[in-house]
Amino acid sequence: MNIAAPPTSTSGASPRIDPAAGARGLYIDGQWSWPAECAAIPVVDPSTEQVLAEVPDATVTEAMAAIDAAVAAAPGWRTTSPRRRSEILRRCFELMTARADDLARLISLENGKALRDARGEVAYAAEFFRWNAEEAVRIGGDFTLSPAGGNHIVVDYEPIGVCVLITPWNFPAAMATRKIAPALAAGCTAVLKPASETPLTAYALATLYEEAGVPPGVVNVITTTAPGPVTAAMLADPRVRKLSFTGSTPVGRTLLAEAAKSVISCSMELGGNAPLIVFDDADLDVALEGAMLAKMRNAGEACTAANRIYVQGGLYERFTQELVRRMAALKVGPGQDIGTECGPMITAKAVDKIERLVGDALARGAQLLCGGVRPEGEGFFYPPTVLADVPADAKMGCEEIFGPVAALSRFETEDEAVALANATEYGLAAYVFTRDLARGLRVSRRIETGMVGLNRGLVSDPAAPFGGTKQSGLGREGGTHGVLEFLEAKYIATTL
Repeated sequence: MNIAAPPTSTSGASPRIDPAAGARGLYIDGQWSWPAECAAIPVVDPSTEQVLAEVPDATVTEAMAAIDAAVAAAPGWRTTSPRRRSEILRRCFELMTARADDLARLISLENGKALRDARGEVAYAAEFFRWNAEEAVRIGGDFTLSPAGGNHIVVDYEPIGVCVLITPWNFPAAMATRKIAPALAAGCTAVLKPASETPLTAYALATLYEEAGVPPGVVNVITTTAPGPVTAAMLADPRVRKLSFTGSTPVGRTLLAEAAKSVISCSMELGGNAPLIVFDDADLDVALEGAMLAKMRNAGEACTAANRIYVQGGLYERFTQELVRRMAALKVGPGQDIGTECGPMITAKAVDKIERLVGDALARGAQLLCGGVRPEGEGFFYPPTVLADVPADAKMGCEEIFGPVAALSRFETEDEAVALANATEYGLAAYVFTRDLARGLRVSRRIETGMVGLNRGLVSDPAAPFGGTKQSGLGREGGTHGVLEFLEAKYIATTL
């Protein structure tokens, strides 16, 4: 993969690259193609609103060709030794690491995120290959004597089969590798459908998989602007046995209904509404650093982002003042500029949503302390914004902001904080800051969520189970749990 082009930028901007290198066509059965019936999908730079490249708009026909390729490759990959699968995954990690800067700049171009965030994403994404390379050779089983003593119980784990993997635009590398790596470690083949807003990274990674030794058909990549009918057709094929989806809860519900028609195993990583709770006894600097990370990682465009910030009364004023200072100091600009700390949002529609939620909160009595005004000019920008005294009935309390807006509210008691945190249909992530470890663990257990950052603003780790409760999803990605999502347990009763 050679996506670097000669540097052309000046004034501290990162060297530009050729985004068309990640736009060679659909990747099916190890071949690149642009079928005549496929229209073009423009990929837009959110910083400039200029078209970077075009990728094919696959139809049901191409989607089914990708399924055919995955089915044909399945027997060979299933019987490939765990050691060989491990070596290939390790090679994927090495290649991603060696080309981290090029990949980061490509992500920054098509997604708009600040280059520092893009570099962090590439490192995180590559780790899924390293972790699952190690997991591939550690898929075990069980052999026990039945309690009655009449037979032995043998439990084996087998690849679940052909997988459909659907990923969002906000982490175009990490969301793909978090699914592909465990699927391949388990011995499954896959069709990946990345978001049409950020497909270039997925196609660039496909080139990398090929170089690492992934056989043709084991991983296939298609893009489409008709995800409904294309995905429905794939899920209706009885040869497909797994759906792994990361995206919004409403879309997740629709996909679950489609998958139910064929009784397909589903993993769902859906929406979030993360509370961040700061108690009076918290270390102020630690809490502020954690809040900035939990809120502003990827400019707030993350399902784990702190959507609701609750601060106890004794620390509320000091925390708010310092948060405003830090948020107002962030440099907003194109993601490719080296000094940028907050890049653009993904689309104009995303900015419209942020404006709507901020306007609603202000109309209900919230106080605007910084930001809050959409800038003029090109690009889908919105400034880092702090709102204080956000009322409980504000719409941003139940809708993901998905942007650089910190919404602060005050609480007085531990029970009140827990009640506020749990007053949502979502349960993906939460954050708690306190010097009292007993309180921290107690509150962490009481919050209805799949993950808690205790005195930390970051919970994502390839070695840990990522996922939520309630309307935030089903199953887990990462850790030892990630591979299990792509395996079926087979019980054999035998008498020796």
